[in-house]
Amino acid sequence: MPEIAEWSKQRPWGVRVDWGLAGARALGPDSAAIVVVDVLSFSTSVSVAVDAGTRVFPYPWRDKTAAQFAADRDARLAVGRTAVSERQPWSLSPAALRRAPAPARLVLPSPNGSAISAAVSGVPVLAACLRNASAVARWIVQQGWGTAERPISVIAAGEHWPGQDVLRPAIEDWFGAAAVISALAENGAGPLSPEASAAKTTYDATADVASLITQCASGRELAEIGFADDVAVAIEIGAGAAVPVLVDGAFTDAAHWSGGQ
Repeated sequence: MPEIAEWSKQRPWGVRVDWGLAGARALGPDSAAIVVVDVLSFSTSVSVAVDAGTRVFPYPWRDKTAAQFAADRDARLAVGRTAVSERQPWSLSPAALRRAPAPARLVLPSPNGSAISAAVSGVPVLAACLRNASAVARWIVQQGWGTAERPISVIAAGEHWPGQDVLRPAIEDWFGAAAVISALAENGAGPLSPEASAAKTTYDATADVASLITQCASGRELAEIGFADDVAVAIEIGAGAAVPVLVDGAFTDAAHWSGGQ
């Protein structure tokens, strides 16, 4: 892996932001913790599931290896949105997760937020979205993080262009990340990097974030394939109480976190 350029690490700021797996790899090693934001839909689904008491294992691929990964962890496996059945009612759809019985353990494959979460090592990883941005930010500041000495890096997961291994910057993830940054600043974290400051300014100046997410490209995509209810869950701004932290390979409520991973 190429060496990460020093200029890309957003030093010496206490709150930083970047995109995708490359951004997480660039900022992660120097961070007190990483916050992964994938609003439509991985981190929203994690928020809904952890609110219900489920431990969520991120997994990068929905292929034949995912079933074995789930079996090894005595966990249920989330299937594709359109593959939900009475026997397997769990998927990446947060609305479907809310309707289904809450399992104790769930493997949630996703090529974006889940892949980033599973790839980060050496620092705590949190999952944030518009539902729980405020709760996540408050908890981070309570840990003494979000300072120049113990910086927080917020990673907007982004999407991939269909059929291409190319990041598509997704505005819903930028606004989710910005919501976390705005709440961090409100709770006294900082200083903000120029990138984080720009995100905060955009979020604070937007009068109707929920409408923006509904009408953005990803929101319209989900609505067109019959999953507008997933967007409705994603824009429940401030409704999530749990703070999902990756512990022993699974996202669980921060109330159960003891400083390990």
